[in-house]
Amino acid sequence: MCELFGINSAYQVLCNDMLREFFSHGADNPHGWGLAVFYGNAVSLEKEPVNATKSIYLKNRLTEDIYADNLIAHIRKASKGGIEYCNSHPFVKRDESKRVWTLAHNGTIFESEVLQTYVSSQKGQTDSERILCCILDRVNAAAKEAGRALTEEERFRIVDGVVCEITPENRVNLLIYDGDFLYVHTNYRDSLYQSRKGKTIYISTKPLKRGTWEKVPMNTLLACRGGEIEYEGKTHGNEYIDSDEKTKYLFLDYANI
Repeated sequence: MCELFGINSAYQVLCNDMLREFFSHGADNPHGWGLAVFYGNAVSLEKEPVNATKSIYLKNRLTEDIYADNLIAHIRKASKGGIEYCNSHPFVKRDESKRVWTLAHNGTIFESEVLQTYVSSQKGQTDSERILCCILDRVNAAAKEAGRALTEEERFRIVDGVVCEITPENRVNLLIYDGDFLYVHTNYRDSLYQSRKGKTIYISTKPLKRGTWEKVPMNTLLACRGGEIEYEGKTHGNEYIDSDEKTKYLFLDYANI
């Protein structure tokens, strides 16, 4: 299973120690790493389809101080899509209002007709990229209908709607950043944790050594800004539960990568 790490803060924090520990988990998630650091509506994206623990680039990158108030990191264990740059997380796309959206996903989409629509238009082959394609499609359509850029609450309701729609029977742990909010979601028990220090929220698939960690609320989309939760979605109840059938499906899909 892939792993996620995120930061949302009211101020810049030094990230290196936590990033080093997080990326050390690449030994168990060997198919790529990614790091997105945000500057308002701009993003600095660095990623490689290689094991994070073996990346010379990443090792050198972490020798330099990395400060951020919003950040998303990912290490990949492939289940769909080959081990290529285009399949490495995070994924970045721009909507028609020029707003930059960034998404990292931990999980698998086993069935979703709405996401199948984007297979032919995505750049890579992952089900994760399709989630971002779907969100931007909905955002662009709503903005066109309104005749203006959407408000932050309207954007949140669209993301919440997509999450509620795609979570039945699917494992959907997400970190998304839209230039204003870090969206956080999990529907898989004991697979996403948060730690708070002052006006900073840290998110991690596994608790890290620094901080006190507690579970992220299940089945509810959260939108964080400045280290505070500003919006909460409706609780959808679509908890993902492992089954022998889905485990077999993942094994067969992975065998073809």
